[in-house]
Amino acid sequence: MNKVLLIYTGGTIGMGQNAVTGALEPLDFNHLVESMPEFRLIKTEIDVYQFTPPIDSSDMAPDKWAKLVRIIARRYDAYDGFVILHGTDTMAYTASALSFMLENLTKPVILTGSQLPMGQLRTDGKENLVTSIELAALKDSQGRARVPEVCIYFSGRLMRGNRSTKINADGFHAFDSFNYPHLCDAGVDFVFHDHHILKPDFGKPMTPHLTLDPNVVVFSLFPGVQEHIVRNVLQAKEVRGIVMRTFGSGNAPQTPWLMHALREAARRGIVVVNISQCVSGSVEMGRYDTGYQLKAAGIVSGYDSTVESAVTKLMFLLARHSTPATIRNLMDRSLAGEISR
Repeated sequence: MNKVLLIYTGGTIGMGQNAVTGALEPLDFNHLVESMPEFRLIKTEIDVYQFTPPIDSSDMAPDKWAKLVRIIARRYDAYDGFVILHGTDTMAYTASALSFMLENLTKPVILTGSQLPMGQLRTDGKENLVTSIELAALKDSQGRARVPEVCIYFSGRLMRGNRSTKINADGFHAFDSFNYPHLCDAGVDFVFHDHHILKPDFGKPMTPHLTLDPNVVVFSLFPGVQEHIVRNVLQAKEVRGIVMRTFGSGNAPQTPWLMHALREAARRGIVVVNISQCVSGSVEMGRYDTGYQLKAAGIVSGYDSTVESAVTKLMFLLARHSTPATIRNLMDRSLAGEISR
């Protein structure tokens, strides 16, 4: 029988309603699992690791990502796959971070959650949880993991984690990956799209990484953006990396002060990554003159990266490398299938 480790970090899926206040609060997830008859039908051995206390996903941070990496790394050989139950608000950030921190991952790490608590009648949590466990336990004809990468499963869609983003605060279809096809569509049957699934080197070990450099900032350009505000961001001594959300295919205003400020930031060693504010499509800085000027100023293209992926990739690379040129070069490459290159 295959074994899956269920890691409960917190989130709506494990919440219950306080009888006095009516507010949602964390439950003991072990008890919740024991109360689900569906679990007895799953042909997979399941162990539970619970964060104590559970955390709201709004409080997720790099030290919690490192904790997840340690949990997985220490138990890597004992389990066929891992399912992480997580609040939806920052799930895409966690999935992206883990995709870089778990180098050469050869087993599934599937993040899921729900929009309604598990104990409610109309919950989406049971299907998300049961299907995630089934997917995490699946192997191919060679006995290898069916989906050996960090994924998000939600409402019938298995998506690459570092390509996913939350798209809906209320609906059950809470996540999608606009710039990359689904890895599997779960209906009556599982329909895998094998040519879109990562192929790791099964002969090499998984290498865990525990450190990230959080001295990164995200800012969006908009018509009327003010010079003194942008300069204050670019000149902050602690900032080592910037994810700049530009217009369309990577365009910015042709304002002389903006180009000068960005050029000076690049010269000081700050790595500035250009991603689009559009949810679909890619940055192409050579298409229009406004984008070409950014490229000439030393700005790195983020291609079709999500903001979650660009931020966590930058944190990961800044922690591992001290030379801005090396970081820029690696930002230009796909490390875990996060960009189309």
